[in-house]
Amino acid sequence: MAEPRSFKRILITGIAGSGGSYLAEHIIQNHPNVEVYGISRWRSTASQDNLQLIANQVSVHECDLNDFGSILRILQHVHPDAVFHLAAYANVRTSFITPSTVLNNNITSTCNLFEAIRTFDINPVIQLCSTSEVYGQVKSEDVPIKEDVQMQPASPYAVSKAAQDLLGWTYFVSYEMLIIRTRMFAYFNPRRTDLFATSFARQVVRIEAGLQKELLHGNLDSVRTMIDVRDAMSAYWAALIHCDPGEAYNIGGTTTITVGDFLKRLISMAKTSIPTRLDPKLLRPADVTLQIPCVEKFTKKTNWKAEYNFDQSLDHLLEFWRARVKTEKMSSC
Repeated sequence: MAEPRSFKRILITGIAGSGGSYLAEHIIQNHPNVEVYGISRWRSTASQDNLQLIANQVSVHECDLNDFGSILRILQHVHPDAVFHLAAYANVRTSFITPSTVLNNNITSTCNLFEAIRTFDINPVIQLCSTSEVYGQVKSEDVPIKEDVQMQPASPYAVSKAAQDLLGWTYFVSYEMLIIRTRMFAYFNPRRTDLFATSFARQVVRIEAGLQKELLHGNLDSVRTMIDVRDAMSAYWAALIHCDPGEAYNIGGTTTITVGDFLKRLISMAKTSIPTRLDPKLLRPADVTLQIPCVEKFTKKTNWKAEYNFDQSLDHLLEFWRARVKTEKMSSC
């Protein structure tokens, strides 16, 4: 394996979001000599909650990635030697309701970021943090999914992420920008409530606390391969220091499970009976039912291994929401 890259100044777009905040925490805890800077929309209120544990250890700048000038201003101030691009409108179901907004934001913001970096004439290593949603509904013979499987995005959000992915390739080929594309499969992210795992955990805890009567769900037949958010962030870092610009890499866990079986496991850990009900509003117009990754390319390049098993991830998810709901109940009294 080649000598890993080293970095001094990291810029994270979307640092106040669920993924960006966990990534910032990971870097600060494990790489204390790295300065962490972040971009957050000036309208965002997420930073107050998601960054509260590290508020004094990161430098957050207000910036709208749809405003080219504001990106240049941040680059002039930070001079990053590496960039994690996570900022995006990231709700699959909502993207069917506001497709133009999602497409315009996610594609334009990525193009602006790449153009600003090119214009400012710096050459940081850029990790474009994408998603397995870009693959869409794959054929059974293409499972586990490799990076060369044709992208067939099945939602406006997935289309926007596929476009980001292709922009990353274009700027690598055209301008030799050091862009690494990672495609993250399903992961436990306690701070992101639109994900099925987090939604289920939050509802279970609210039912335990007497704040909700039944758990609402959508399609339970889809298959997902799960990874702990803490492992996902260590994988992002491994990709930054080891992976090759111009290449795409799948990142995912080792536990493959249907959404329905996941829910059963979660309910078995509940402190009370959990009634459930299908809510048609939670069904997508088009669903992606097989998301099982082949991560051989990534693990061979990085020697990365997951640290947390499935049960540890479930415990972490539930305890996060038990603490959160307890705080909400106390503040409402």
